[in-house]
Amino acid sequence: MVVAAFVVVAVGTAAGLLTALGDQDGGAGDAARPQATDSVPPDALPASPSPARSPSASPPPSAAPSSTAGKPTPAPAPKRTYAQEEPRTTAARLYRHPDSQVADWVLAHPGDPRQDVIASRIAGHPAAVWFTDHTSATLTSRVRAVTSAGAAQGRVPVLVPYAIPDRDCGGHSEGGAPDLDAYDAWINRFAAGLGSGEVIVVLEPDSVAQAECLSAGERAARFASLARAGRVMKDADPQARVYFDAGHSGWHAPAEQAAWLKQAGAASADSSDGVFSNVSNFHTTADEVAYDRAVLDALGGPASLGAVIDTSRNGNGAPPDGQWCDPAGRKLGRAPTLTTGMGRIDAYLWVKLPGESDGCRGEPGTFTPSYAYDLAR
Repeated sequence: MVVAAFVVVAVGTAAGLLTALGDQDGGAGDAARPQATDSVPPDALPASPSPARSPSASPPPSAAPSSTAGKPTPAPAPKRTYAQEEPRTTAARLYRHPDSQVADWVLAHPGDPRQDVIASRIAGHPAAVWFTDHTSATLTSRVRAVTSAGAAQGRVPVLVPYAIPDRDCGGHSEGGAPDLDAYDAWINRFAAGLGSGEVIVVLEPDSVAQAECLSAGERAARFASLARAGRVMKDADPQARVYFDAGHSGWHAPAEQAAWLKQAGAASADSSDGVFSNVSNFHTTADEVAYDRAVLDALGGPASLGAVIDTSRNGNGAPPDGQWCDPAGRKLGRAPTLTTGMGRIDAYLWVKLPGESDGCRGEPGTFTPSYAYDLAR
């Protein structure tokens, strides 16, 4: 199964912030939404998740979870009734970092007829800040600049460390640290910038779901390093909320994904707050909610574990043909929020930065105004 992962530009100061309109399910954003000034009324965005700073393909789900031949079959756990649970919410609001390609474009093009729509529906909203350069000597200070600015505003930043060795299995976003020792040292420097406030860390998109490209030994070593990364970040900042890669609802079966996640430390409260899904993809929010809950059920661990879903481009769901590279007909998804009203679903986030190309509408990872405008109108 070939999986196209994130197309990311490995810049020294990866940053991006955006937020979508509410969707048809009435999701509320974390920032006041300025009204678009064009004549097109804002669309109600559907309940669907989306992608991040680079896209991930939509491979078919695995045929079945890992074999359990020769092992006793455990008694089935009682089925959760999520509708009866108290939703996990927080009064805090998401942080919008002021440096991004879309913000730069808006400032530089005041007379462009697309500017008002892109500014109001994308540039003014919170999105993840990506850190992709494993060679950076200023990593700690750059992380600290984001987290301290968020703390000063009483808002929660979303950070994406993306430097795992063999990143993207040699695909569009290949690269990362040269080996796991270098990566562990990079994570130490990343964690040193977290501070003491609340922050959400989306740890290494595709690092678990795409690990089938590695040998069994390489996979075990990667998972051990990811577990260590989670512990290091939570030790550095006890308020950090660290989420591990669950792929998306069109990829691996929940039990298979959960088995790998458990090896990566995602079931341990010492390193994990749960899982994330749909980063750089287009599957509906409803599909991701059901999938993430199934993964969490199979994962086990503390009842406090939850999930965050990338809703940046999933307003129309995934293309029926599985296209992942800037597919036509997509829309912004639910606005980023830390108050989902859904049991075990901690947040809807914009991890993929809307308008930054997967590589088909523009150069990979660069802001493409025509694509952003199509997503936003």
